[in-house]
Amino acid sequence: MLSLLVSLPLLAVAAARTDVVPPPSIALPDTGAQADLVLHNGKIVTVDERFQVAEGLAVKGDRILAVGSSAEVLFLAGPATRRVNLEGRTVLPGLIDSHSHPPDAAMYEFDHPVPDMQTVADVLAYVKSRADALEDGQWIVIQQVFITRLREPRFPTRQELDEAAPRNPVFFRTGPDAAVNSLALELSGIGKDFKITDGQAGYIERDPKTGEPTGILRNCSRFVKHKSPARTPTDADRYQGLKALMAAYNEVGITGVTDRGAGDERIATYKQLMDKGELTCRVFLTYYIDAQWPMEKIQAEVLKAAGHPLRRRNGMLWLRGIKFYLDGGMLTGSAYMREPWGVSDIYSITDPEYKGLLFVEPKRLAEIARIILAAGLQPTAHTVGDGAVHALIDAYETVNRDLPVRDLRPCISHANFTSVEAIHKMHAMGIVADMQPAWLYLDGGTLLKQFGERRTAYFQPYRTLFDRGVVVGGGSDHMQKLGSLRSINPYNPFLGMWTTLARQPRWTGQPLHTEQRITRQEAIRLYTINNACLSFEEKEKGSLEPGKLADFVILDKDILTCGEDEVKDIGVLETWLGGKRVYERR
Repeated sequence: MLSLLVSLPLLAVAAARTDVVPPPSIALPDTGAQADLVLHNGKIVTVDERFQVAEGLAVKGDRILAVGSSAEVLFLAGPATRRVNLEGRTVLPGLIDSHSHPPDAAMYEFDHPVPDMQTVADVLAYVKSRADALEDGQWIVIQQVFITRLREPRFPTRQELDEAAPRNPVFFRTGPDAAVNSLALELSGIGKDFKITDGQAGYIERDPKTGEPTGILRNCSRFVKHKSPARTPTDADRYQGLKALMAAYNEVGITGVTDRGAGDERIATYKQLMDKGELTCRVFLTYYIDAQWPMEKIQAEVLKAAGHPLRRRNGMLWLRGIKFYLDGGMLTGSAYMREPWGVSDIYSITDPEYKGLLFVEPKRLAEIARIILAAGLQPTAHTVGDGAVHALIDAYETVNRDLPVRDLRPCISHANFTSVEAIHKMHAMGIVADMQPAWLYLDGGTLLKQFGERRTAYFQPYRTLFDRGVVVGGGSDHMQKLGSLRSINPYNPFLGMWTTLARQPRWTGQPLHTEQRITRQEAIRLYTINNACLSFEEKEKGSLEPGKLADFVILDKDILTCGEDEVKDIGVLETWLGGKRVYERR
């Protein structure tokens, strides 16, 4: 009960006391406030406003009863209290991922295991293996093997895909963009004279000499007439897969996730897990809408989300946001930039004036944002390039003139490329951002080759965002595979934290814009209290304070004092959700 919570003074970590005499400064609770669980003799990193560190933590039910010295919390223990001697180990609040797609990630390898691909040769070998396994004419579909993460960063060519699979159409899809082979183009009717006539954004790369499609398609997947030969999972398969993924999240200390793009079927699976008591992460739901729908349908879907039963917060599963797509991807060459991308062998760009793709024109964008905000929901959009970031901020600014947006915390998802002007406006209007630090690690080297030092100065600019008071949270955009490091977008939060400290891209010798590094305290906030703020839950979770939910993790290293390179290798010994242990290392 909240009325029985005891707020104890926080002390610096010191030697554990052996007595349990109640300190005179503490008002003793009645017997109803005896702790169910006491952690003592540890290093409790509270992540409160002053980032204080304590020795002990007491839990009653699913809430934190007290935080203080070992003696203070042990005084709240009774005969039935479980006591845990931390032996000096470090405890953090439960970690939160601000951007994930768990239902899809859980099913990514349902049909067959997908190997790690680090080279174009790996991609072609996989295509050939699938061609050998499938009948002639069946589609080979590869999802989300990003070219920025290949040692030879480029798309496989149409001719290479033809050679690997001469009798099968190949669809190498990476986000909104794709590379296809000749048979896929033929079956889809995409030839020299093909034109995009549906009014939606898209771009077909063509040979400058012949005008023939090269096989590189930007936001044109809707024209590819593919049919996956993979097995279709049942509802039971999806249930078990999502349950297993939640447990995998717990293994790396994650107790909360935001699903950035849930639909009705996926939400139903989450609810089944919750109703059976098997949902082991708190889930903030962002409902997906297609910005290309007629405005009447968009409004109807937003109102449906606003009236959804899960709109009422229950602590485990909460629908409060709406997401749509605004531009393409930096990993594939279609993010909407303020300056041209430039002719590029990496991204197979042939037009020197090409700036990427913006999917929603400004007037319509502002109208969509207004519909969402007027319904009391939090809008966000897949927004990668600096041109798209400015467009979304301008839309929020338009709405803000007569409908104040600050309390609704309008969000920008990804926000990889920004500017000083954009960050100032974000601070002024209370716009928040969910970002993926591990992308700097995985993709920073390729982006530096493409854009150079000047244009990467505000690529994931965490230092500037923190200094300007913009609330930014850390996430993964996890979409594929189980395994916190083997997943194509790794969801290990300690890798993400380390990336913000080191800013060291993989396979390179130099860090990327060290002036944008942040401190360890700030890196921890990125995955705890800041992510709680992104989902309007900072009074419930994100720090270890009396009255908040008892979500916490016990680490195998001290994140505040270990070597910087050790941060990415920190492991989790135990994960607790609402005062119950949901993971223990064996």
